[in-house]
Amino acid sequence: MEPADFYSGIVVDAYAKLKSSTFEAEPYLEFVRTHGQPALEVGCGDGEPLLDLCAAGLEVDGVDSSMDMVERCRTNAVARGIATHVFHQRAESLNLDRRYSSIYFAGPTFNLLADDETALQALRAIREHLTDDGAALIPLWVPDPTPDDELGVTRSTDDGQGIELRYTPLSETYDRERRTRATTSRYERVAPGGTEVADREWIIHWHTPRSFSALSTDAGLRVVGIIDDDTNEPASNASTVSTATVQRL
Repeated sequence: MEPADFYSGIVVDAYAKLKSSTFEAEPYLEFVRTHGQPALEVGCGDGEPLLDLCAAGLEVDGVDSSMDMVERCRTNAVARGIATHVFHQRAESLNLDRRYSSIYFAGPTFNLLADDETALQALRAIREHLTDDGAALIPLWVPDPTPDDELGVTRSTDDGQGIELRYTPLSETYDRERRTRATTSRYERVAPGGTEVADREWIIHWHTPRSFSALSTDAGLRVVGIIDDDTNEPASNASTVSTATVQRL
């Protein structure tokens, strides 16, 4: 299975119920209000925070590489009475019919691009979809290895309909030189009629400010700034959570 297809099948259900973090809408609301509309959320998943921005009156489209996630997002939009466009495309081969004043990734979604070449293709695609004075917001995250005492430990929840969803990280490789963490994980849906199991490799590929800046230049983008989220100061190569803003060269 290709990394772009990770979020499919029972993984979509487990993600919705077992995700360890949520993406607050406010930073993205501020970004879009500053740089203009229309806006595009890349890797919109099931609609967080995309639908909150739409509910606030902003014109924001979404795109995701997972058809299952796109369908879930569209369903959530209808349930909330929100009109938006959600497209099924990969970030690295983005080919939409309009350009955007604001493009953003919510949370560390950019880390799901499994290597530098795929990330470079995505940055080039973003450049082509930005207006001449538009900007893109890209959070950067350097993950720690999963602690040994968490490997093999199952997290579970009930979906409210008598079905148990389980997630278990089984093993992991952590390659600092390649800036890649690969975690083999098991997802399970336990229902009265039986258990469905899916084993997936979750790949996180990270970028330092230096490596991200180099990729951006190769993609024809200018780095306006990379800010350390913890200090609110310019990020250094020691920063583990930061946010980059780029524009067309």
